[in-house]
Amino acid sequence: MTALDPRPHPAAALWPAPEAPGTLDTVVEVPGSKSLSNRYLVLAALADGPSRLRAVLSSRDTRLMGGALETLGVTVDAGQDWVVSPAALRGHVTIDCGLAGTVMRFLPAVAALADGPVHFKGDPEALVRPMGPIIQALRALGVRVDEEGEPGHLPITVHGRGHVRGGQVDVDASGSSQFVSGLLLAGARFEQGLTIRHTGRTLPSLPHIEMTVDVLRAAGVDVDDSRPDIWRVAPGAIAGRDVRVEPDLSNAGAFLAAALVAGGTVRVPGWPTTTTQPGGLLPGILERMGATTRLDGDVLAVTGTGVVHGVDLDLKPAGELAPTIAALAVFGDGPTRLRGIAHLRGHETDRLAALANEITRLGGQAEQTADGLVITPRALTGGVWRTYADHRMATAGALVGLRVPGVEVEDVATTGKTLPDFVGMWQGMLGTRPAGTGDGAQAS
Repeated sequence: MTALDPRPHPAAALWPAPEAPGTLDTVVEVPGSKSLSNRYLVLAALADGPSRLRAVLSSRDTRLMGGALETLGVTVDAGQDWVVSPAALRGHVTIDCGLAGTVMRFLPAVAALADGPVHFKGDPEALVRPMGPIIQALRALGVRVDEEGEPGHLPITVHGRGHVRGGQVDVDASGSSQFVSGLLLAGARFEQGLTIRHTGRTLPSLPHIEMTVDVLRAAGVDVDDSRPDIWRVAPGAIAGRDVRVEPDLSNAGAFLAAALVAGGTVRVPGWPTTTTQPGGLLPGILERMGATTRLDGDVLAVTGTGVVHGVDLDLKPAGELAPTIAALAVFGDGPTRLRGIAHLRGHETDRLAALANEITRLGGQAEQTADGLVITPRALTGGVWRTYADHRMATAGALVGLRVPGVEVEDVATTGKTLPDFVGMWQGMLGTRPAGTGDGAQAS
């Protein structure tokens, strides 16, 4: 199966995306950030004492991370708070990465510190996601890595020896900032620390690297990022912490964007005044597309009139927002150009091709460029919106369905990757959630 296999997922149901019943006036509680949750979990596993992580997102990606760390010998008690107790890392184990980029790209450097081989496998869709820069970097640091499928992809086996000397390494992170973050998170545990130099022409999602640097410093790690594209992590202890996870601002995107599509106001509480999350760019982007926004304390309110403006956006710092913005753009009053997102071809699926395919399937016009998309508004009709096992494709389809009758989203349960109760939250936003419903990630 390829990343853009046109066949339906074998177990996929079709979820009728509800139309907006009218203008919105609602509050949406968004759970914790997946990106922060999984970074905190990795650091807690490498810390010098236990950590308590509050408001951790409980989703497939974070459960995969917690399970992987337990496989390596770490104790992870995932209750209301997640309590992580580090231990000596063990090898001779297999880690299931699912489709979680943070698991497949953050944990190989951790596995190099284990006392034996660690095998990494994943979902079929994960086998097309690039891994080459991590593999090459670990080999340059003296770590044996066996590639057991297509070169530069899962499955792989990292042969841990209980220690990594560290030093300097060059990495081409043009395909994903996760290649840098995955090395930085483990670098303080290397004997000489780690200096990383990015050698590629472009560096997408820089805020995610800034997020990694921020959580490392908060855990007492000495990080020097004073030179562009070079990061130095000094060897030393990582402190166990008691920390609260911010809401996932990117997951809030589809809900906030709904205010522009349907009109009305959507409010998200817990919005930070400063953040390293790429989703923090949403208010400014939505304002350019026709919204008004207001931060009242920690509550972000986004108000729309149903009018959406076409825009020209460089989304390189926040490519994960592209599916939401593309779904908005189909309702624009003019064309929208999204730039700086060539790296999305290596995400859960080839998101540029997937978005172009699905917008076109419903009668729209979307053309791929070298580094993005150009979307020209056209009258849309209902039909199946395929998701390609990609959670953000599913939420984009729901957004389109607010205004286009007859949209059916394939495999909406894939939203469980980062937002386990998406359907219930969406219905709650629209005031249509049936009483007594449970996990809304499952279509009914």
